[in-house]
Amino acid sequence: MSARGSARDAPRKTPSQGGYLLAKAHQIAGRVFARLLKESGGSAINPAQGRILFALWKADGGLSMSALSAETALEPSTLTSMIDRLEAAGLVLRRAAPGDRRACVIECSAAGRKIEEDYGEASARMTKLFYAGMGAAEIEAFEACLRRIVGNLSEAERDRG
Repeated sequence: MSARGSARDAPRKTPSQGGYLLAKAHQIAGRVFARLLKESGGSAINPAQGRILFALWKADGGLSMSALSAETALEPSTLTSMIDRLEAAGLVLRRAAPGDRRACVIECSAAGRKIEEDYGEASARMTKLFYAGMGAAEIEAFEACLRRIVGNLSEAERDRG
């Protein structure tokens, strides 16, 4: 075993705070992004609703509830209540899924499409804040670590039952 490998495998002197720091960053980022959304055009959506709309904008044609749940990492029950609120606000539409009357497809309404530009502006401002002081190599390494964490957690979630 190399010296580098043994140092990596040695016990840490202080407990890891990765989960704590991710949770804290998520909470703060949510509050900051909500403020940026309001500043970018008075949009009444919150960051979680923005995540749903973002997934629908990318899909450009609607998504089933299960696909939307997977894309946003929201539990189906949470997603249903959020879709209800977005539909009541006129930002999304539900339509019957082709070939399955019991299922529905969620898509953006014209009003939902209109706020895409404001969301993009707030998102660009958030990205600048998020990565302030970081170089391209740091950003790439950071995002690679986050992808690995997401993969590890997704695997653990799939293996839960």
